[in-house]
Amino acid sequence: MSACGGVLMKMLVVEDDPQTRAFIVQGMRQNGYVVDEADNGDAGLDLALVDSYDVLVVDRMLPGCSGLDLIRTMRTQGIATPCLILSAVGAVENRVEGLNVGADDYLTKPFAFSELLARVQALGRRAPLMGQPETMRIADLEIDSSAHRVTRGGKVIELTSHEFKLLEYLAKRTGQVVTRTMLLEALWGFHFDPRTNIVDAHISRLRAKIDRNFDVELIRTVRGVGYALQAPQ
Repeated sequence: MSACGGVLMKMLVVEDDPQTRAFIVQGMRQNGYVVDEADNGDAGLDLALVDSYDVLVVDRMLPGCSGLDLIRTMRTQGIATPCLILSAVGAVENRVEGLNVGADDYLTKPFAFSELLARVQALGRRAPLMGQPETMRIADLEIDSSAHRVTRGGKVIELTSHEFKLLEYLAKRTGQVVTRTMLLEALWGFHFDPRTNIVDAHISRLRAKIDRNFDVELIRTVRGVGYALQAPQ
């Protein structure tokens, strides 16, 4: 599954109109995106503050926190994820107001899905340049998100796209236990039967590359819960 340059992309859609939201979510998933969704501003803001996304699509007028307030709060929290505002109001002053609070693009309703997709893809290509840390280090493991490059002890480790995103997801939560359900929803974008072994299989393959032949194992299993990427104490 890929969406931009062969890299799995994850986005958040915050839209209160169920038909519009379903239209966007279905179209984006068909184009290879992993999509989370929210039907109000408060829920959207909660997701934006606790999870990592490549792009956000946010309706301007939302129940609870407005789209403008959602983006403004993200920026004050130092979250630089590219954001596109959807709105039925498209006067120049409305667009300027949206850009001034921190939005990166502004698209008026009604819109063609092809245009929305093109704009989202353009924002996704900019995501690595938006002030997010490009390199993460856990012990002797180094993950370069912009170059899609992983090394351990100076040795280059070749990973598939899914393996890289799995490792990156764990690395962004170093020391935290990540459940199988969290990994399924974040990386595959579907609600699988929790008894599926797809996560365990990918973890096993990742371990074979990251931990095998090294003195210290960085990926640990928390029995009955999930996994954690952790530097040695």
